[in-house]
Order: sequence, then structure tokens, then C-alpha cells
Amino acid sequence: MEPFVSLNGVVAPMNRVNVDTDQIIPKQFLQRVERTGYGEFLFFNWRYNSDGSDNPDFILNQPGYQGASVLVAGRNFGSGSSREHAPWALEDYGIKCVIAPSFADIFHNNCFQNGVLPVVLPEEIVQQIMEAAENDPGYTIHVDLEAQRVWDDSEEVVAAFDVEPFRRHCLLNGLDDIGLTLEHEPAIAAFESGRGGHGGTLTI
Repeated sequence: MEPFVSLNGVVAPMNRVNVDTDQIIPKQFLQRVERTGYGEFLFFNWRYNSDGSDNPDFILNQPGYQGASVLVAGRNFGSGSSREHAPWALEDYGIKCVIAPSFADIFHNNCFQNGVLPVVLPEEIVQQIMEAAENDPGYTIHVDLEAQRVWDDSEEVVAAFDVEPFRRHCLLNGLDDIGLTLEHEPAIAAFESGRGGHGGTLTI
């Protein structure tokens, strides 16, 4: 997993509440066994017309928002099923940070496991960022996980956010569950080599 330390990215505003995981990545695309390649299917039902052409009304297809790396949305983002494919699709598309007043719990956790930073901010700050992005396509925002702070170039938007220390450490260092386990590889190897059929105690 790639570490997330800080980001300066274009903001795509999604002024919708209760965006669920089936809208983020529809179920027909869950057949793949790889964790990559989901970006082209992100928000598929909103992003494309029935004939497969781009829907010009959808925000990610509009000039100024293509290539956005920050998504700002309404409350309860990522509700619905627990599919981990949702943050896979966001990350593969290039969305590294989602800002919202609240997230569904499982989606929130899955983001940290897959290198996407979910930032919870007060609704009035989220609305301020939303309006700035809607009024100025190409509007950028700075997100600093070390400082736990977001701001824009004009500093009209300046806000602090809070990430639980363990999750912050993991994301700053690019550690998912496998990475955390591998941090203890020497102790695991020593335990395995010392077993010799007699068992033993692993100390981490």
C-alpha cells in the first residue's frame, strides 16, 4: 500500500447524501479477482449513458474535474454493502481522499486498509468546500495527514480533522494488515526456526 502523507489535489464535488457502495462500484463488476482495474467502473451508472458514452452531466466527466484526487460528498458516504471494491475503485481512479460529514463505518475502515484517506469535517465546512469546487472547476485543496489539517490556497477554508493514532500511523507508513504483520517478520522467523517440533512462544 502506498503511504499517504499529504496531498494537493483538484476537488470533485458530489453534492449527494447516502452514496452507497453499489453506486460507487456496481455489483456486476465484482467478478474480477485482481484488486486493480476498477477505476474505469467507478460510479458506472452515473458516469456513463446506456450506450456506453460519457454522461456529460456527471461531475467527473466535466472539464476542470477530470483527474481530481479529492472527492467531497454529503453525509453517510459509503453506506450499503461492505464490499472492499469501493475504495479499490476510488484509489484506482485516482481519488486519494474523500471529505464528508460522515462515513459508513465499514467503508471508513476499508479506506484505511487501501490507501484512501477519509476526512470527517463539520457539515458547514464540507458545504463550503463543495460550493468552492462547484463555482471554480479546478479548485484545489491541501490535505496533510501528519498535521491533520486541510486548507485551500486562499486560506478561506482552513480546518482540522482527527484520525485515530493507529490508523494514522498505518496510512502514513503504507501499512495494511499484511504490512503490519511483515513488520514482525524477524520475530516470526525466529519463532518458526526455533520450534523444532517442540512448540514455543512468539513474543512481539
